[in-house]
Amino acid sequence: MIPVEFEYAAPDSLEEAIDALVQGGEDAKLLAGGHSLLPLMKLRLAAPTMLVDLRRVPGLRGVERADGTLRIGAMTRHADLEDEPELGLISHAAGLIADRQVRHRGTIGGSLAHGDPASDLPAVLLACEGSVGVEGSDGTREIPAAELFQDYLTTAVGEGEVMTEVRLPALTDYGFGYRKFTRRAEDWAMVGVCALVKADNGTCEDARVGLTHMSSVPLRATAVEEALRGSALDADSIARAAEAAAEGTGPPGDLNATPEYKRHLARVLTRRALEEAAGLTAA
Repeated sequence: MIPVEFEYAAPDSLEEAIDALVQGGEDAKLLAGGHSLLPLMKLRLAAPTMLVDLRRVPGLRGVERADGTLRIGAMTRHADLEDEPELGLISHAAGLIADRQVRHRGTIGGSLAHGDPASDLPAVLLACEGSVGVEGSDGTREIPAAELFQDYLTTAVGEGEVMTEVRLPALTDYGFGYRKFTRRAEDWAMVGVCALVKADNGTCEDARVGLTHMSSVPLRATAVEEALRGSALDADSIARAAEAAAEGTGPPGDLNATPEYKRHLARVLTRRALEEAAGLTAA
């Protein structure tokens, strides 16, 4: 289908982009790659009256490392993250998004601001306990991942605000794993699981598990994390902890799977992701 008529702006600075958003009002939308928004517009599930394209705004791309923190520009493409494997979990997960063509257009900021619980990167940000920086006419602020995702396709980024960067702790002493299940290789995940494990002489010092598509927002599998901390990092302990992966979740049923099947997938994929993070299996 053809989208409804809209105005278009491609500002040359962040200040101009914020001004355009404010002038466009509540029906203005940012364009940061387009692979989430444009399909919705073509289906007329979204009908913004103004699109503000960020492609010309300088300073929103690239990765910086300082004081144990990764600062990733919000317009950094998935392919750019994929091509830097030293970034760890975020690079690995970005490399599993759709296909290379999509990864060359989609951006980390666009994915996070869209807030789709079936996309890969929101759960990664949550598990890493990262945050995002946003800027608007009232200044700048930082939003922790735990406060960013509010409901289905709804985030804490306000009207007239632009996400400018993503901040992640480097987590260099953590092993990581990411597993997801799809009908076809390039589909959205029926369920996805990212895991981070910090080991101390064969014992789990810390564990973090993020769940994709198990609710209207990405979730932390806190019951799994609590069960594994202080336990031996072996296959039996991981399997027992992974049985709690579906606790507190509310996966939506759809054409691909029932909620109960998604809960089953969460348990299986959590075990596999944790085994990968603990170094018990290959990626």
